[in-house]
Amino acid sequence: MSGKEPVAVVGIGQTHHAAARRDVSLPGLVREAARRALDDAELTWADVDAVVIGKAPDFFEGVMMPELYLADALGAAGKPVLRVHTAGSVGGSTALVATNLVAARVQRTVLALAFEKQSESNAMWGLSLPVPFQQPLLAGAGGFFAPHVRAYIRRTGAPADIGALVAHKDRRNALKNPYAHLHEHGLTLAKVRASPMLWDPIRYSETCPSSDGACALVLTDRAGAARSPHPPAWVHGGAMRSEPTLFAGKDFVSPRAGRDCAAEVYRQAGITDPRREIDTAELYVPFSWYEPMWLENLGFAAEGEGWKLTASGATALDGELPVNPSGGVLSTNPIGASGLIRFAEAALQVRGGAGEHQVEGAAKALGHAYGGGAQFFSMWLVGSRPPTS
Repeated sequence: MSGKEPVAVVGIGQTHHAAARRDVSLPGLVREAARRALDDAELTWADVDAVVIGKAPDFFEGVMMPELYLADALGAAGKPVLRVHTAGSVGGSTALVATNLVAARVQRTVLALAFEKQSESNAMWGLSLPVPFQQPLLAGAGGFFAPHVRAYIRRTGAPADIGALVAHKDRRNALKNPYAHLHEHGLTLAKVRASPMLWDPIRYSETCPSSDGACALVLTDRAGAARSPHPPAWVHGGAMRSEPTLFAGKDFVSPRAGRDCAAEVYRQAGITDPRREIDTAELYVPFSWYEPMWLENLGFAAEGEGWKLTASGATALDGELPVNPSGGVLSTNPIGASGLIRFAEAALQVRGGAGEHQVEGAAKALGHAYGGGAQFFSMWLVGSRPPTS
């Protein structure tokens, strides 16, 4: 046989996400997601040929090389296990590594799983390592990214309330997602606008939470997809790109690695007009202003026009391009799993299995993740039908 093997998502599993999942250990947490994915695919541990696992930096929880002691919980004893790490984009990279194992016919059925148990860590400390181990982040990730948001506002002339519109939309979407961490029933746009300023212009309600959680996918080949109890989600394109955190001429508002990654995914999937051809997108938006920024970076809007797409209501659940119908990272953020959740939610949409936050008629969906100082990017495009080539 020549060419790549078509790859399908046949099992999707998430844990219930919360600030602290004290009811389960770390092995129990990952097993919860894995079992749900296997049950969704109507498969057993014996059907899995290999496991790909991803998480954010080990010092977030202080457990080094956790994949070793999690092998049994993942049903991976005696099977190949591969660890992936690309900072906050790691969930997406985990899915892509698993996809490539199947596409290259190295394995037939692969379990991809990513997790974080932030209640057992100190992420602020983890993001504030001293020089020379990394550059100072001031007040964690928000202190690093806020100047880039201000640069976007200056560059585009975006009104000051765009971030509040995104946060209000995503938190309302999360109310329709039973697995989401934040369910803020009484949150109004006025309350978002009145929430405390953390890093100008990012307010408290425009910021992602700190979550415990895990997500898992079962990926398989054409023969495995034929046996799936549900319509599978087919991988039409996937790519990873990276660039240094700091270099002369870096565009922090619209990183080149993000643009190049999206262009490669679109090339593989035959997408020439993403705004018209893609039905919904799960974008990695940990701070609300990154929705309009990524809309431009990924080619959904022209430079300087992303905020107008948001302000028009186009990115709402009933808009022409729903963004983060699940509630996104603004509502659920187990860092190591956040990217994989974006990929999983995209797959749920094209399978028609997203429940109350389903986008009607979704046939093509984008999953997007980024990490580090906007230096790592991973994306995939999935469809309800097999790729044509």
